[in-house]
Amino acid sequence: MTYAVPEIRSAGASRRKRLSYAAVEPWLYLSPAIVLLIVVLVVPLIIGISYSFRKFSAFKSEFVGLGQYHAMLSDAVLGQALVNTLWWTVASLFFQFFLGLGLALLLDKPFIGRKLVQAVVFLPWAVPSFLSGLTWAWLFNPIIGPLPHWLFVLGLRSDPSTSILSDPATAMWGPIIANIWFGIPFFAITLLAALKSIPAELHEAAAIDGASPWQRFSKVTLPFLAPTIVITVMLRTIWIATFADLIFVMTGGGPAGSTNTVPVYVYVSAFKSLDKGYASAVAVLLLALLIVYAIALIGIRRSLVRHV
Repeated sequence: MTYAVPEIRSAGASRRKRLSYAAVEPWLYLSPAIVLLIVVLVVPLIIGISYSFRKFSAFKSEFVGLGQYHAMLSDAVLGQALVNTLWWTVASLFFQFFLGLGLALLLDKPFIGRKLVQAVVFLPWAVPSFLSGLTWAWLFNPIIGPLPHWLFVLGLRSDPSTSILSDPATAMWGPIIANIWFGIPFFAITLLAALKSIPAELHEAAAIDGASPWQRFSKVTLPFLAPTIVITVMLRTIWIATFADLIFVMTGGGPAGSTNTVPVYVYVSAFKSLDKGYASAVAVLLLALLIVYAIALIGIRRSLVRHV
C-alpha cells in the first residue's frame, strides 16, 4: 500500500502542530500568575537592587557604583543591627518550633475538647501583627499592663514600675515573646498536618516490637517529620528575619538601638533619613544572606528526603 507524499507531509505537519500546542498550553494557563509575579516581585526587586547603586538627595540622585556597599563596611549601627537580627531570629525560631511541635504532638492525640483547643491555638496566627504589637506593648506597660507585676511576683523583675521594653538589656525579649506567641500556630498547623500523614501501622509495629515512646518518636515520627521541619524552619526564618512590624510597634528599634534589627534599620534609613540608596543596599545584603541560608537548607532537605 502506498500513500501520497502530500498526505504524509500533511499528517506530519498536523502532528507537529499538536505537539507544539501541547508544549505551549501549560504556559498559557500559567501566564496570568507569571505576569503577576513579575509585576509584584521581579520588577520591584530589580528596581530595589538598582537603587543600591545610587545616592539619593532631596531633588536628585546620582550613580555611585559600589559606594553604598563600601559605606556598610564601616557602619557600626548596621553591625549591631545584624547581631540583633540574629538574636531576634534564633530566639524566636527556637521557642516557636519546640512549642509548636509540642502542640502538634498534643493535638495529634484524641481527647475531649480537641477541636476547641485547636481553634484557640490557631487564633494568634489570624491576628494582624500590628494589633499583636499594640496588645503586647500594653501588656508590658507597667502602669496598665499586668506582666511587669507578674514578673515581679515571680522574682524575675526587681521593680514592677519599669517595663522591660525600656531597659536596653531586656528590651528585645518583649518583641521576642510577642513573636513566639504569634508564630507558634504556624509550626503547630504544618507539623500537625505532617503527623497526620504518618501511617499508623508504623507506630503499631514499633510498639509491638517493644519500642518505648521516645524510640517511636525518634525512630519513626522524627524521620518522617524531618523534610517538613526543614522547609518550615527555612520559611519561618526568612519571615522572622524580615519581620519589622512587632519591633517597630513595640519599641521602634530602641532603647539605644537595642532592638534595632536590619528590617527596622532599612525602614528608618529609607523613610526617616530619606537615604533610599543606602537602605536598598542594606536590604540587598539581607537578601543575599537569606538566599545563602535557604540554599543550604534546601540541600539538607533533599538529603533527608532521600533517606526517608
